[in-house]
Amino acid sequence: MRRTTIGRSVAALSALAMLAACSTDESLDEPATESAEEGAEGAEDEGSEDGGEEAEGDSDEWFDQADYDEQFEQRSATFEGDPETPWLQYIDGDMTDTSEFASDGAMKVCFSNASIDNPWRQTGWITMNQQLEVLQEDGVISEMETRDAQADDNTQIADIDYFISEGNCDAFVISPNSTAALTPAVERACDTGLPVVVFDRGVETDCPTTFIHPIGGYAWGIDTAEFLSENLEEGDKVVALRILPGVDVLEHRWAAAEQIFEENGIEAVDYFTGADPAEIKNILADELATGEVQGVWMDAGDGAVAAIEAFEDAGQDYPVMTGEDEMSFLRKWEDTGLTGLAPVYSNFQWRTPLLAVEQIFAGEEVPTEWVLPQVPITEDERADFLEANDGMPDGHYAKFGGEDLPGYPDVWQERIIP
Repeated sequence: MRRTTIGRSVAALSALAMLAACSTDESLDEPATESAEEGAEGAEDEGSEDGGEEAEGDSDEWFDQADYDEQFEQRSATFEGDPETPWLQYIDGDMTDTSEFASDGAMKVCFSNASIDNPWRQTGWITMNQQLEVLQEDGVISEMETRDAQADDNTQIADIDYFISEGNCDAFVISPNSTAALTPAVERACDTGLPVVVFDRGVETDCPTTFIHPIGGYAWGIDTAEFLSENLEEGDKVVALRILPGVDVLEHRWAAAEQIFEENGIEAVDYFTGADPAEIKNILADELATGEVQGVWMDAGDGAVAAIEAFEDAGQDYPVMTGEDEMSFLRKWEDTGLTGLAPVYSNFQWRTPLLAVEQIFAGEEVPTEWVLPQVPITEDERADFLEANDGMPDGHYAKFGGEDLPGYPDVWQERIIP
């Protein structure tokens, strides 16, 4: 998908098509290796051409002690707002005055999206469009013109420049494909004087009206590496399966985890997989052929089932493992009884940018950095999330937060993707 205009005339979300992704979800087309990021945890969660290669380089270049310490503390922070609507919660901090953007009538939003080429992003995109439907009916947003960069930095830069020069936009929403490359384009959008909402992945500027994201990559890395370290012995081996390099939230996940593994005497070797299930199986098959592997760490859960199946194929005991809140992992985790944790990069964040736009058009203050809750799913909670998401496809994410939106549950079950 390159360009979509979603206005009142298409609120019914008709003529929708499914898109390929790296997924175990049989409701999607054949898996495709992704290219540019997680772009990731991505989101979460995108693939790369670096599949199967042992990672090189020093994660120290991505490690910032102050940010690590901050996110460590934020994991137990008190969030403002109603816990029943976590997509509107935030950690108390600096607020942005948006009174200059107050306006009457429905306004046009221009959305530059990195991609919808993996299950995490597809789940969020569905939720975002259902939230859009509500705001259109409420007369807040007239239309949302979307350009999908298909995980390509240069394409997204061109998309943003198009919106600036020709989009007739009232507000920009941007989910960057990668961190450094998209920074100048985001700054150009800020220079227009219109509100700019950045979410999911960060950029190297503080010019946006608000930057929306869950706590962050360090928190993910801390939660997962502490869990593995607590359930393993000193000297045990962990294979870390990473999507791709160069995206802040993913690099921070690994930088935090690697430090904790080193502190606890856990031997960890990391590989870039491209989120390709075949590559994941090959990597683990090679590791298992040369020795025991006691743990598996992932910086995104897409492909978690393939990792588990690699141990089954080799006739080895299941590892202690961290995946993600994708339904395929939750179900396989329950079926196998392995010792696991489902870290979360809260998928419900896809609602928040449009709700932020609503507040901005009303001239209300918004958090300058809008930090959303990010709480892993533990074994004790797994059954509840499986029950709540019964009937959802494997590529669905348990903490999607769309239960109160129109179309629930059919739109998510049928993977109706605009």
